[in-house]
Amino acid sequence: MAGRKINPWVKIALELGPVLAFFVAFGRFKDQTVTLGGTQYGGFIIATAIFVPLIVATTLILWRLTGKLQPMQIATLVLVLVFGGLSVWFNDERFFKMKPTMIYLLFAGILGFGLLKGKSYLAMVMEDAMPLEREGWMVLTRRLALFFAALAVLNEVIWRTMSDQAWVNFKTFGLTAAVFIFFMTQTGVFKRYEIAEKDD
Repeated sequence: MAGRKINPWVKIALELGPVLAFFVAFGRFKDQTVTLGGTQYGGFIIATAIFVPLIVATTLILWRLTGKLQPMQIATLVLVLVFGGLSVWFNDERFFKMKPTMIYLLFAGILGFGLLKGKSYLAMVMEDAMPLEREGWMVLTRRLALFFAALAVLNEVIWRTMSDQAWVNFKTFGLTAAVFIFFMTQTGVFKRYEIAEKDD
């Protein structure tokens, strides 16, 4: 079922809003603690507790406006609920820091599994937006699977070796910029395998 079109800026705000809210909340509470039920929670956990229900709300709004959710959006929401919930429940920020690793490993694994079967699962999600020849989708899928695997490794290195602030900066700006740069560098693939251009 095709989804309804919405204003691109509204879509961006709904997708990036929770991430920016987490960044702001961490900056506000990183040096503070809150005691609930005799347990002290630091700024990182407070920011996580704000982020989880916010991303649930924005995802539901996005679904309400468009009438559909992509499989990656659903998978991301589930992993946020699981790892964010574990961090808050056990008062342990490590669960939430591992969440991007799990997300990118999941995406890389799904794409890689499809490639082993000679299929591009990426095409199934994006072919309406970017009509490419089959070989173009296979090339792009291989590159994206490796890219996601690299992001998973990078996330592990950063959260295990750097400060909380460095990881929050990386999660907020670094990951978003990396994905943007990746697709910008794939313009050669888009031009070479674009179907409409070949037909013309």
